[in-house]
Amino acid sequence: MNVVYAYPWDIVGDPAAPERFAGLGVDAVALAASYHSVRAATPFHPGHRLVNAHAACYVPVRPTAWGRLAPATPSWTAADAFVQARDALKAVGLAVHAWTVFTHNSHLGSAHPDLVVRNAFGDLYPYALCPAQPDVVEYCRTLAREIVLLGEPDAVILEACGPLGFRHGGPHEKTDGADWSPVQADLLSLCFCTACAKTCPDGLGERVRAGIDGSPASVEAALGDLAPAVRDRRTALTADLQRAVVAEVRGLPVTVHATAHPWAAGAFTPHVHGVRAEVLVANCWGDPDADTAGLRRLRALAGDGVRVGAYVLALPPRSPAALKDHLARYAEAGAEEFHLYHGGLASRSRLDALAAAVGARPKGDAAPPIGPC
Repeated sequence: MNVVYAYPWDIVGDPAAPERFAGLGVDAVALAASYHSVRAATPFHPGHRLVNAHAACYVPVRPTAWGRLAPATPSWTAADAFVQARDALKAVGLAVHAWTVFTHNSHLGSAHPDLVVRNAFGDLYPYALCPAQPDVVEYCRTLAREIVLLGEPDAVILEACGPLGFRHGGPHEKTDGADWSPVQADLLSLCFCTACAKTCPDGLGERVRAGIDGSPASVEAALGDLAPAVRDRRTALTADLQRAVVAEVRGLPVTVHATAHPWAAGAFTPHVHGVRAEVLVANCWGDPDADTAGLRRLRALAGDGVRVGAYVLALPPRSPAALKDHLARYAEAGAEEFHLYHGGLASRSRLDALAAAVGARPKGDAAPPIGPC
């Protein structure tokens, strides 16, 4: 299967957009149903060239359906933009998967600072809702339920369906000069909000702060004998949230943006067994050697009956000319699907390269079979 990603505003108001997406040779469009804040180019849209979007839901927001947390309704596109774009895409024969972002929401986090991730120094991450908070879990469940009920997609894609952390924020980033290593970034992603603090082992904060200010070789080295309990708790948080969300999608096929890295905290959550998912998609936006290694690790964890996909960047700094070769490498590493980012943001030359790369790969079924993970 080949899936291209898009925003509703790429399609709504542009009569030519559905055929342009169909011309890429893909099977389906991953259409944003709930998304974080973004400034997005729209190089082909007849009515605009940029969209400034805040975190919002793109199916109608029914006030009676929501609890303490309710998503924003967009002012930059139609309140039912997902539905309008879905109908236009399906009219040209494309399946539509509801690309749903869960805990990455600066609108709700800024309004409810008691529900966001707090690091070991007490710093808040207002873009990161913490799934240890019951109100956050209820919001995510309602989001999945409303998107399936009102959006009627062919499948659902889960992004940021677990703890979010230090990376993947949103405002202009001014942290690179600190030279924090990947291990230190993982430590900066551990949460000490009111809900998480109740289950933290004694002394965890001191070890995390020391690791952030030191140079540990691994998270396990920084946490010592506390590492297994902390890792198991974070894995359980992800598993519980994903089970709650999947229970609301009414048997539709589920794709999870996943990783084999056990301390990951971002759009791609650590893979957990026992949660139904037909497809696990690994991030392949970086160095192809590292990407293929990550794909192989995820393939080994996925088990029989679960497809593994590669989330491939078709935007800078990726060269359009490299796409075909990269897809071949990812296929060799175990990728059975290609999730292509991004059909609405790409220039004409990038779309042409994407279509050429997809043309070299076989098309798959419109939706994978449903089965337990």
